[in-house]
Amino acid sequence: MTERYGISQPVRRSEDVRFLSGRGTYADDVNVAGQSHASFVRSAFAHGTIRSIDFADARRAPGVIAVFTGEDLRSAGLKGIVARTLAGRVDMEPPLHTPRPGLAQDVVRHVGEPVAVVIAETRALADDAAALVRIEIDERPAVTRIAGALRPGAPVVWDTAPNNLGNVWRHGDRAAADAAFAHAAHVTRLRLHNNRILANPLEARASLASYDPKTDRYTLIASTQGVQYFMEVLCQQVFDLPRERMRVLTYDVGGGFGVKEQPMPEDVTILFAAKAIGRPVKWSGSRAEHFLSDNHSRDADIEAALALDAAGNFTALHVAVDEAMGAYFACNGVGMPLRNMTNGLPLVYRTPVITVDVRLVMTHTNSVGPYRGAGREQAAYVVERLIDEAARETGRDAVELRRRNMIPPSAMPYKTPVGRSYDSGEFEAVLDKALKLAGWATYESRRDASAAAGKLRGRGLACYLENVGGGFVREGAKIRFNAGGQVDVVVAAQSQGQGHETSFRQVVAGRLGVPYDAVRLHQGDSDDAPGGLATIASRSMIMAGSAMFKTCNAAIEKGRLIAAHLLEAAAGDIEFADGAFRVAGTDRKITLLELAARLRTWSERPADCPDSLDSTEEFLAPDQFYPNGCHVCEIEIDPETGVITVDRYAAVDDVGIVVNPMIVHGQVHGGVAQGLGQVLSEAIVYSAEGQLLTGSFMDYAMPRAIDQPALAVDFHEVPCLTNPLGVKGVGEAGMVGALPAVMNAIADALAARGKRIDFDMPATPEKLWRALNG
Repeated sequence: MTERYGISQPVRRSEDVRFLSGRGTYADDVNVAGQSHASFVRSAFAHGTIRSIDFADARRAPGVIAVFTGEDLRSAGLKGIVARTLAGRVDMEPPLHTPRPGLAQDVVRHVGEPVAVVIAETRALADDAAALVRIEIDERPAVTRIAGALRPGAPVVWDTAPNNLGNVWRHGDRAAADAAFAHAAHVTRLRLHNNRILANPLEARASLASYDPKTDRYTLIASTQGVQYFMEVLCQQVFDLPRERMRVLTYDVGGGFGVKEQPMPEDVTILFAAKAIGRPVKWSGSRAEHFLSDNHSRDADIEAALALDAAGNFTALHVAVDEAMGAYFACNGVGMPLRNMTNGLPLVYRTPVITVDVRLVMTHTNSVGPYRGAGREQAAYVVERLIDEAARETGRDAVELRRRNMIPPSAMPYKTPVGRSYDSGEFEAVLDKALKLAGWATYESRRDASAAAGKLRGRGLACYLENVGGGFVREGAKIRFNAGGQVDVVVAAQSQGQGHETSFRQVVAGRLGVPYDAVRLHQGDSDDAPGGLATIASRSMIMAGSAMFKTCNAAIEKGRLIAAHLLEAAAGDIEFADGAFRVAGTDRKITLLELAARLRTWSERPADCPDSLDSTEEFLAPDQFYPNGCHVCEIEIDPETGVITVDRYAAVDDVGIVVNPMIVHGQVHGGVAQGLGQVLSEAIVYSAEGQLLTGSFMDYAMPRAIDQPALAVDFHEVPCLTNPLGVKGVGEAGMVGALPAVMNAIADALAARGKRIDFDMPATPEKLWRALNG
């Protein structure tokens, strides 16, 4: 059982039986006795002063229980949601304070911002009454694009930021960079844009709030990426409550991708309303509300430069980024450009000098928060686009230029110019494996065949490295041995489709040597969850997995002491293997589960023996972790129409030890699909007045199955040396590799016609047609 279900086995996802048979439980599936329903009234303007809110007609409407505005929340002392303080070595000027209220107070700052809420007996009645609320807003000029927000005299989002700058941050040795660029044999410069997109999980957000006056305690049932992070924001930021007065519950989650990591204004408002009316309040967001209210992602203007010496060695890299933050800082919004992008540089390449300038820009749009990649894709996009362009400009082979500058395994651990320390990596071996998998050597024949068919073919290569997991943070795990002979594992991480119920159980079953089916995973209850954060930043198997492994070890050590008494031997003579304790050199043994059962009835237990094997441990991350890989993409363009087809795609990823190959392959596939979506079709677009023009799937072009190529995926496992499982994280790898690989393929195809990319993502057929036809 251990061999079949332990680490590195392609165990089928056990949770899929529940999902495919319709027995999943999502937030909108949960109902409680006496619940009411909420409908939010949202701003129709991107910017304006609230003059009045008339809800008299709505309050008299059938079934209406209450109507609340921002003034009610302010009077109750609720505070706004703010940016999470960055941990670690991030030196920046004090940022703008942008408290995001549950309901707008005095000013609206983006279209769709909630201004009032109607609570009624049913959602239909609440929606009908919400249509009767009359809000008078004195409209003010708005700004939605970065360049416009930075223009002198532009409309301001916050009076305390008259230039619309929420933060200015600089990193690196300026004098050394200036010298390197001044003496460079060649400098490649690019202006890029990371297009604004929206995470679109299958399950939109939904929440159910209640309040118990007897215990003075709130309960929120929500679709989250981790109950502990919700607890942190709600208790410490918004309600100023001790943890004992708040409980957050999460059941099954239909996708997250970053958009469900933090509480949102609707969660805050219905918690307030539940206490105010003395009844539970439920809100189920529609897809339209998802577009209007959830955090968006990306949106950055980038200027980058790469300096090379005469031999083609990289000597300096400079990246200047203006990153849109929207109207309010998302909880982790500032971390993407300041920490994740910067810490990802210089990818897998020796680059002695790196400087980074970041300006966080406020706009009258939805807040910008993390989405799969979360700044790491931006680092890869910048560097890999620069390298391909440098190769074209200098007449060098793009593969050999990369190979010349790669950090060798002998340099590990490698301290980067931005202060990170790579513990392991075989970057050139990954490159060679990807080239072989992609059929790099036989490309010309496929290019000629495309040309014969009237098509333009291009290929793109991208080597990436991520910084994931979060340095100097803790994640806990609990293991309990119950009377039924089962092992209960409790974590703060929260699955949103990643397969935790399978892979986490593999870790525990493999280490304890117990049957896979004896292990049960528990998640999503802040009352029971150990210390930790959430399933974000590709950190779950690294952090929660390592915590589970350490907790297993703690249980084994307890068992070793107890087994010594039961088997009448010295503790040093007790061996543990295959789920059993044995006296070395003998056949005397007792299994772990037998020992756990014996403890429950052992009346003569010695005083120095633990009373159970139940254990709790934490894993402290010594730094970040560094998955890496190489992706190769081949595309065809129809020059008559600009239609692009992704014909071939190969990916080789070093994600450390692979716990479940099938699940990890699926993570890479999903990330690549989302990367293709951003490159080829997805874009959030606002009008000059701040109206959202892409507010539904009629206007926002999601990738479809027909757009996805067959993927050739393989691994190159180099164990991570800084966690006990040797894993590096895989959740965002596909996305991070896809953006530069596909755009480099497009650039290669255009170069064959003497053209350059003079447009931003997404690379739509219209843009490609215009680029090819002048």
